[in-house]
Amino acid sequence: MADEGISTKPYLIRAIYEWCSDSGFTPYLAVAVDKNCRVPMEFVKEGEIVLNIGASATPNLLIDNHWVGFSARFGGAAREISVPVEAVIGIYAKENGQGLFFGKEEEPKVDDQTDQVSSETEPEPIDPAPKRGKPSLKVVK
Repeated sequence: MADEGISTKPYLIRAIYEWCSDSGFTPYLAVAVDKNCRVPMEFVKEGEIVLNIGASATPNLLIDNHWVGFSARFGGAAREISVPVEAVIGIYAKENGQGLFFGKEEEPKVDDQTDQVSSETEPEPIDPAPKRGKPSLKVVK
């Protein structure tokens, strides 16, 4: 199996964080909470939490290629927060909403016998173009 390299996601998260900081904006991190996330569960709504990761709120912020970690105060109590990069669904500026949002990451299923990516559902056939007397394009395999 070929090495797919390192994910671009942590680099994009760091870039938007830096852009927010340079622009004087407050970076917010949106997280889809799962069993690997250490976050204050009392603030999780519908399986998600939004965290202020600005320098004034998180002076010891670390964003590496696998984790986002920091300590912060929630309701006056200090908490250690750690979130896997895969759980991050967005990073954006509080002031204007600009940033990046990521789709949910799902691993493609591989058929062991052919090493081909398989789909649980067959793609729907494409309806042929209606006959109008004009030329049409065809897919040639």
